[in-house]
Amino acid sequence: TCMDCRIDPASAFGISLGDAHVIRNAGGSAREALRSLVVSQQLLQTNEVFVIKHTHCGMMGITNEEINDTVEQNLGQEALAELNGLDWLPFADLEQGVRDDVKFLEESKAVPDAVHVSGWVYDVEDGKVHSVGL
Repeated sequence: TCMDCRIDPASAFGISLGDAHVIRNAGGSAREALRSLVVSQQLLQTNEVFVIKHTHCGMMGITNEEINDTVEQNLGQEALAELNGLDWLPFADLEQGVRDDVKFLEESKAVPDAVHVSGWVYDVEDGKVHSVGL
């Protein structure tokens, strides 16, 4: 899921402390989370993944160029050079972003076929989630 502090996956899904590995990053990117997902599945035997993006996400509708411009403006050219080529993984459409991430995980050789992957949208206004069909 996204690192946004408005998201409470435990409450939304009725998960108790210790019941799930919650992997957070900007935009809830499955690509960025893959390293942690492999550790979770291979070393800790988890067998289910919820891809969760949320309404009003700052990574939706922004571009790599806009983020790079902000980095350069706030941190300078050296910081931008250090991050050269980094894909910030923005997305244009919320539900399509979920579908794309679910598809990425389902097609990844690093995620076993036995792992169930599903996609969800979390509404930051009411804390409710809805499933995203593929």
